[in-house]
Amino acid sequence: MEQIQAEITVLKEQINALYEERVQLSPKFIVPANNSPKGMVEAYRRFARENPQISVELKGIDDAIAALERQLEGKRRELNKLQKKSQRESIEEELEAAREQAKIHAERINQLAAELTSEIRLLKACADKLSPLYWHIYYKPFITGFKTISVPYVRSDNEVWTIVNRII
Repeated sequence: MEQIQAEITVLKEQINALYEERVQLSPKFIVPANNSPKGMVEAYRRFARENPQISVELKGIDDAIAALERQLEGKRRELNKLQKKSQRESIEEELEAAREQAKIHAERINQLAAELTSEIRLLKACADKLSPLYWHIYYKPFITGFKTISVPYVRSDNEVWTIVNRII
């Protein structure tokens, strides 16, 4: 990309140098007083007939400027494509880094969910053992709500990640 930018700078400098040279070679003659379009055209034609060498040089400079400007436009398009490609690659790298970070968090959530599931099942076993005694003494349940307990779980089909609640 830096090479193309350097080439663009060189092309711009060359075009500017040609414009300066053209200004120096441009006809320095008096335009007719009436300044009509027809009079101006005639004055330029007369100058070209009287100074064919300068006219040919001016034409050559104009052709060179046009060719360099086409080349400059091509380089600008090429640079624009490279910048877009580079930007896309940068976004893809950033996305991949974020996905890796998300994967770490998802794995940790799933690990915690497995631990929590185990702890809840142990608590339920204790509650099942204590509940008849608790009812006998306090006339109410020891723990309620085991039918609706859920833990989060992250799953992926490699494109879309989904967080679901698994009922324990």
